[in-house]
Amino acid sequence: MPAAAKGERLSTTAVLIGAGRMGSAMARGWVRSLKTAGIGKLFVVEPAPGEEIAAWGKSGKIALNKPAVVVDLAVLAVKPQGFAKAVRDIAPWVGPETLVVSIMAGITIESISRALHVSKVARAMPNTPGAVGKGVTGYAVSRACGVVERGVVERVLAPLGGVVGPLEERLMDVVTAVSGSGPAYVFLLAEALEAAGKHAGLDDATAAALARATVVGAAALMEQGGDPGELRKAVTSPGGTTAAALDVLLARGALPDLMRKAVEAAVQRGQELSGEADKKR
Repeated sequence: MPAAAKGERLSTTAVLIGAGRMGSAMARGWVRSLKTAGIGKLFVVEPAPGEEIAAWGKSGKIALNKPAVVVDLAVLAVKPQGFAKAVRDIAPWVGPETLVVSIMAGITIESISRALHVSKVARAMPNTPGAVGKGVTGYAVSRACGVVERGVVERVLAPLGGVVGPLEERLMDVVTAVSGSGPAYVFLLAEALEAAGKHAGLDDATAAALARATVVGAAALMEQGGDPGELRKAVTSPGGTTAAALDVLLARGALPDLMRKAVEAAVQRGQELSGEADKKR
């Protein structure tokens, strides 16, 4: 976590607008470590809060669905398709000096700045493992954001896991496609491996246990600093069973090509969302 710059003011008040799956994951990370995030008071706006968010509201851990006040930090976690409609509800929380952090896929910094009449805007893309502190977030900032604002952004993102940035905004759709959507790709891999095990003769429980533990264990090896390519080679004996399987997965049109196409499709959709948002305004 970055140290506070001289004269830096921590974000003492923050509002999370939207507590769906990603918003809830972020809130979970913050509630676990509000002081680490530099948040003194956390407001959450969510018309249909889940049980966990509702319980935090009742216990006083968060201020849930309270009247709007101007805050130091506003985190926008609404669906990008609903941003234009939500602007009226977001605006009362935002003042001239409010730092706005958006996790909306495809919505540009310029669009947010114009809609809310703010200059300090950051665009971030966390992922759902942030709920257990194992996520990663890439971010970009507007020109009005200096060292202080970048420090605040990194501090509020740090409880969720790794932080990468600041990046050029043009790369944010790629960040969304790789890490924002990435957990879904890994979950699909676990599903597919489990299904393949069942097809080959394993019972449901055994296939599930083996597939899930394998994905978790492989991730743990990479977390220790292992290079994916080197780890793959280490478990692959020439002419062995792993090599036979990888011959299929690495064939032309197979996993590497499919993953490249998947990321390209996600990037394109992010660009489309940006265009759709501009048309609605």
